[in-house]
Amino acid sequence: MAKTIVGLEITEEGVRAAEVTTGGKPTLVASGSVPLPPGAAKDSEVFDADAVALALRQLWSRAGIKNRRVVLGLGSRRILVREFTTQAMRPDLLRQALPYQVQDLLPVPLDQAVLDFYPASQEGDQVTGLLVAAVAETVEELIAAVSKAKLTVDVVDLAPFGLARAATKVTAPHEAVAAFHLGDHTSYVVVIEGGIPRFVRIIPVDIVTGAVRARELAALAEVAEDSQPEEALETVPPTDGAPARRIRSASRAPRPTGMSESAVADLAARLRSTLAFYADRTGAQPVSRVLLSGAGAAAPGVAAALAASLPIPVEYLDVGQVITGRLMPEGEDALNLLATVGLAMGGAR
Repeated sequence: MAKTIVGLEITEEGVRAAEVTTGGKPTLVASGSVPLPPGAAKDSEVFDADAVALALRQLWSRAGIKNRRVVLGLGSRRILVREFTTQAMRPDLLRQALPYQVQDLLPVPLDQAVLDFYPASQEGDQVTGLLVAAVAETVEELIAAVSKAKLTVDVVDLAPFGLARAATKVTAPHEAVAAFHLGDHTSYVVVIEGGIPRFVRIIPVDIVTGAVRARELAALAEVAEDSQPEEALETVPPTDGAPARRIRSASRAPRPTGMSESAVADLAARLRSTLAFYADRTGAQPVSRVLLSGAGAAAPGVAAALAASLPIPVEYLDVGQVITGRLMPEGEDALNLLATVGLAMGGAR
């Protein structure tokens, strides 16, 4: 069997993973997601390591994932991502010098931070790129939770970088695009020029996606089983050609999927302001289109509202557009696993 690498993300709603072959033309071997109980994790932070470890074991079993070495993606609003320019030097020397150069920029003391630098361009003896800083304790707790499931973290990467890697598969060599992942609780935008991530913004936003709704239905079903209230049959609308299905739940209905009109308007305004901020940067190339992914992109009214509010095309981007495989994810999973696949593709190089 070909060598593989697994991309892994842990969010408030669940854990998701994608196993990809290494080599010149990566192939998706296995993928899937498993929901987490409320409060187990949030924003790439773990609060219940046992619950996360159990979900990971279930995910590996249900999805048929073989490799137990992973690239762990982070997508927290507590992560600092900003443009930074420094003197060009060998990568090993830069790793040594970087902590002292950026300590005044960090939201936490230097000894509590994990740093990375993604070089994007060089002019003379100056190199410009993206500085990434995360809280060391958060990263260590994530790795410890993954280890409880008998998995090994080979690399910790930024989830928006995984998204950028995947989006590059469908962009022209010199095109500038904005890839926008709409998650259940945390979304992020990454602007890519010529295949290189130039700008990242992480946005807190709540969207009631199918995953959120399914978890609420499960919680209501547990209540119904305990108290035996009057039950009701609810029709779940079809998605991406899947047939409508009937779910037995408690009589109290869960929230509908999607967002309120005001919340969608706010999200559109944030994306517009992000693109405007990027366009004002010296030497910035005009963004030609927005590529939407994430489960929130499938929520009713969200994509249409974004398309109506932006002066550039807005398109869906899912796993099937960037990689091939025998068992491809469908529906929300096809949108939600895009960055996860990108994480694996980075580790598979």
